[in-house]
Amino acid sequence: MLEFAVHPHSPGTSSPASRTLSCVAIIPARYQSSRLPGKPLAEILGRPMIEHVYHRAAAAPSISQVIVATDDERIVQAVERFGGIARMTRANHASGSDRLAEVAAGLSCDIVVNVQGDEPRIDPLMIEEAIDPMRRDSIVDIATLRKRITEPKDFLDPNVVKVVVNREDFALYFSRAPIPYLRDTTTRPHPAWLRESWCRLFKHVGLYVYRRDVLLAFAALQPTSLERAESLEQLRALEHGLRIKVIETSYESIGVDTPEDLERVRQLMAADTRA
Repeated sequence: MLEFAVHPHSPGTSSPASRTLSCVAIIPARYQSSRLPGKPLAEILGRPMIEHVYHRAAAAPSISQVIVATDDERIVQAVERFGGIARMTRANHASGSDRLAEVAAGLSCDIVVNVQGDEPRIDPLMIEEAIDPMRRDSIVDIATLRKRITEPKDFLDPNVVKVVVNREDFALYFSRAPIPYLRDTTTRPHPAWLRESWCRLFKHVGLYVYRRDVLLAFAALQPTSLERAESLEQLRALEHGLRIKVIETSYESIGVDTPEDLERVRQLMAADTRA
């Protein structure tokens, strides 16, 4: 089994990158979805969802190319109709990162950005925020985002992944459980607490930035015990000693998982166009 060693690092120091990094965004897009079949092709403002995601990713200043990685010819055709680039991948990938790695193996870029194909309102500046640590510090293997929790229900919801970080914003752990545990309070946090500096609770925003060599090595690893327990593949990276930088963002993005999510996003994007 391939193992990763934790990089030597002194608190408060960084190792700047020595050259400009080339960045490619890859959007994994499966046609099958248990709750919303054909999700990437769902119509929003007269265009398929995947087109909205594609153009938003392309609008990030650091991105030199956007590629849709899919296992369905219908998605390839839809992407090519609006002038985008798509690559067919194997249909049996267990995760989006595996699909990402298949395409990344044929690229010569430094950085691969995993943009979720079901977030048509993603802000290009979120992508920039996640890429920036890769430029500033060469010990960062993977970068992602976190957003402060403002609703108690999100803290308790197992579908909202929580993250805790160290003093340098490197991930300590991701969990579907409420972390950190609020020992001197009731189980349910009061809304007023969430505005206090002592009660900084964060949810994970699922945008990942990988160094290409790290992505290829990571995808070759077998799932780990923590990953299986929580069904969170980023725990595989932590168990193997990879450093995940988790940047706080003020931006919000909405993932489309259900027909209700789709209708909500349609209404929000229609309002965006009228604003």
